Amino acid sequence: MKLACVCQSGLGTSFMVQMNLQAILQEENLDMNEFQLDHIDVGSATPDAADYFFIEKTLVTALPNIPAEKIVSLDSIIDKEVARAALNTVLDRNGIRHN
Repeated sequence: MKLACVCQSGLGTSFMVQMNLQAILQEENLDMNEFQLDHIDVGSATPDAADYFFIEKTLVTALPNIPAEKIVSLDSIIDKEVARAALNTVLDRNGIRHN
């Protein structure tokens, strides 16, 4: 599964979200080989770039070409538990068992 972490410039914030998601996947005892994570800027986000796009809620409108079902809006980009809840929703939606 391809997960993209998106922010305005594709550098700091999206990289931080990516690192949080990687840590959560490991904590959930999931096979990291089943996931591909990347961080990108809003201008580089295309529908085929990922299965899901994790983005801070105020930037969702910056992704008009991404189908709504592929966008994972985060209320907080620094709260790891917010990222965990969002990621677990995606995992559940796709029938992927986790802790």
